[in-house]
Amino acid sequence: MENKKIPDKLYFKILENMPICCVDLIIAQDSKVLLVKRANEPEKNLWGLVGGRIFKKESLLNAAKRKAVEEIGVEIDVGKMVCISETIFNTGSYKNLKTGVHTMNITFLAKLKNPKSIKIDKSILEYKWFDKIDNEIAEYVKKVLKDTNVFN
Repeated sequence: MENKKIPDKLYFKILENMPICCVDLIIAQDSKVLLVKRANEPEKNLWGLVGGRIFKKESLLNAAKRKAVEEIGVEIDVGKMVCISETIFNTGSYKNLKTGVHTMNITFLAKLKNPKSIKIDKSILEYKWFDKIDNEIAEYVKKVLKDTNVFN
């Protein structure tokens, strides 16, 4: 099951019973940070970081690179790991989740190899470059951005 999508029925059971390990990316360019507006729960319609679940036997570095290509269609240069955080949501992408979603997020700094070629996937409504923390940004992302001092 390495480097493959988990079948929906099994993934639902996993979400109900354990935390999910994810990578998040603070993609910074010219004193700005690229954020994406989520199309799905949790945090639907809020601005968040590019990122997502790590596959079994996939390195953190490869997961970060894969998520950038999947979500925004661009290759990245991955920098240093800047923080580890967790999120606990009452909702998720499955409507009948009883226990919500719990993730452990390993966050890296990154730079786009070609910033002009961004192409978002269906999990994202739009993208935008931010030069400060905005009220529409998801709470956990605000905390990560503050804790990592990206705008200072």
